[in-house]
Amino acid sequence: MTTPKRKPPRRSLLQSAIDTIGAASPADSSETEDHVAEAPSPTPDRSEGTAFLKRRGAAMDELSRKVKKLTIRVKPSECSIWPGNARDYNQLTADRCRTLIDSILSEGGNREPVVIRRTPDAELPYELIVGTRRHFSVSWLNAHDHPELFLIASVETLDDEAAFRLADLENREREDVTDLERAINYKHAIATYYAGSPLRMAERLAISRQKLHNILQLAELPNAVVSAFGNAGNLAIRHGMKLSPLIKDESKLEAIELEADKIALEQKELVDNNSPLIDGAQVCSRLVAAAQTAPKPRKVRSPKAMVRTSSGREVGQILADTVAKGITINLKPEVETSIEEILEALRPLLEQAKCVSRKKP
Repeated sequence: MTTPKRKPPRRSLLQSAIDTIGAASPADSSETEDHVAEAPSPTPDRSEGTAFLKRRGAAMDELSRKVKKLTIRVKPSECSIWPGNARDYNQLTADRCRTLIDSILSEGGNREPVVIRRTPDAELPYELIVGTRRHFSVSWLNAHDHPELFLIASVETLDDEAAFRLADLENREREDVTDLERAINYKHAIATYYAGSPLRMAERLAISRQKLHNILQLAELPNAVVSAFGNAGNLAIRHGMKLSPLIKDESKLEAIELEADKIALEQKELVDNNSPLIDGAQVCSRLVAAAQTAPKPRKVRSPKAMVRTSSGREVGQILADTVAKGITINLKPEVETSIEEILEALRPLLEQAKCVSRKKP
């Protein structure tokens, strides 16, 4: 009986991108031998690389000219964290990274290299572009009885916009990067790298404009609404799509924020009691319901313009003045008002009426 061949493990989009868009460069002579990683870089899969490039298209063309591979061992303390990454490094904890910490400890290092770039003029020699969880995990292990562990890193030559696209490509594979983190990251990127043009950014990221618009809506939600969800992971793109149109109405926004404040207090009590949070779908439903019960704003009618003579006496009122239906005036002159005075009062009104077309001299 023939044993079926095992399929090779699926490679990440990030690794495929790096392997297929740039040839490995020779080791930099400035790096010492004990700094270079012993593990050789994987051989690029040409067929898989071709398929990947077809999917991503022009979005990765620039990276093919800029990426230079070099895998080295560095200490986390040698790397600053690039602020352009979507993940909030300050929110990482040992509990959130426990599985990764255990994996790195058992394997003696991170299997998938992080991505760094050199920063010769900065306080630290490297800047971490991709791999914040791996950086945190090795850093945590260094501080907890495992100073012998290094961070395996791939050194790339990238400008900020290319670094953003590479980090975004990796974050799309990570379920623990919240939709809100991505939305805030995208909002910053669209202003910083794409001159405020959603179309340009969508083209560079190879995503649809509608998908980009849906993500960006989350970044526009008021703080009170975000707080109602309890934590960022509870807030999804679909919630932003429902709430974003409602918060643009001032009367509905007030009702939504009042309900959001109530929900936020309930969430805090649940956290204090170690109870599960109100789930995102329920929070969103309550906020939408609050918007629907908000009182409709009363239409304030503008006062009717009066027709006055040069002496100030009221002789009538303008009831309507539109291009389509013309001007309607209700005349109720006082007994002592003459026809000449009335005509004098009407002349400037007729000259300025919307329905009257006057030729410019």
